[in-house]
Amino acid sequence: MKFRSEQGILAEALGALARIASSRNAGTPALAGVKMVLTGDSLVASSTDQDISLQFTIPVGGDTDGQGLVSARMLNDIVRVMPSGKITVEFAGDNATISAQRSQFTVPTLNAVDFPRTTNAGGDPFAISSSEFKAALSQVVLAASTDGQKLHLSAVLMTSTDKGIRLVATDGYRLAMRDIPGTAGLSTDSFLIPARALGELQRLLDSSDEITIRFNDFDATFQSPAMTMSTRLINADYPPYQTIIPKNNTNTATVNREELIDALRRTRVLASEMAPVRVRMSSEGIRLTVQLTDGSTSVEDLDARFEGEDITVAFNSEYLANGVDACGTEEVTISTSIPSKPAIVSPVGDDAYLYLLMPQRL
Repeated sequence: MKFRSEQGILAEALGALARIASSRNAGTPALAGVKMVLTGDSLVASSTDQDISLQFTIPVGGDTDGQGLVSARMLNDIVRVMPSGKITVEFAGDNATISAQRSQFTVPTLNAVDFPRTTNAGGDPFAISSSEFKAALSQVVLAASTDGQKLHLSAVLMTSTDKGIRLVATDGYRLAMRDIPGTAGLSTDSFLIPARALGELQRLLDSSDEITIRFNDFDATFQSPAMTMSTRLINADYPPYQTIIPKNNTNTATVNREELIDALRRTRVLASEMAPVRVRMSSEGIRLTVQLTDGSTSVEDLDARFEGEDITVAFNSEYLANGVDACGTEEVTISTSIPSKPAIVSPVGDDAYLYLLMPQRL
């Protein structure tokens, strides 16, 4: 097999494929590889860790059809440092040669026969704008748990509503929910999609294309003209998230989003999981305070429009900043009832998104 490709195009695809390829399964070396199949001027490059599979179709200058398997990480590292312009890749015998201008690498290949066959979900397809889906993922995936022992919380719930599709994620301390109106197509009520897969998908979505989604009982497949990702679904019960969303938060502050993000960034010089930021909301605006046991303090005052009774609530500073940033609008609202109940951060002028945050003890 032999082909030529633009360095930038090949490097972009290999970067994503290397992130998917498994580095943990020594018993199956093929899982650490990227499989390449060349037919004419079309190269199909694939990787998998058996939970997530990723495939790119890349236009190349084909010379000799064939297939080969090589370490995804090694090939990515090589192509990434190659000079810009055309790269030649050739598989011959037990080696692969990558060359460009006056640079050349030769690396051993893996046994392509050992690369597992991957299948895509065969359910009914439905399409959604890539840019809209990417924006929704950026607002929701951040709230999913990264604890591998909490499978049900390390997923994003995709569920149908009477207006379209809803995405929900929670790690038990915060919850993000985004509605995508006008989109229909889920064959059943809901699916649990691994947040890791959707986080990678978010990086790959092209803002100018639609993404086609398919589900069956075990897998989800996301497909654009040049990319296909499939992931196993998580079989678990999701928490009854709607029951924890407060309906009567009467204390509401409206504040400039960028100013609040900047202030929270400064508070994190002192703030930590053990030292939350205290948010004082009143008719005078918002005051952010962090106080350490050694006497160190941080105080930030912000202009804000406020309705309700003066209140002070403590939050994890990073979690609060994540939610404020995810809103994306010029202004955001922070609403709560009492210091021990969840608060809601939401974008002004956009009721399709909310970010719920549990308070910390004062």
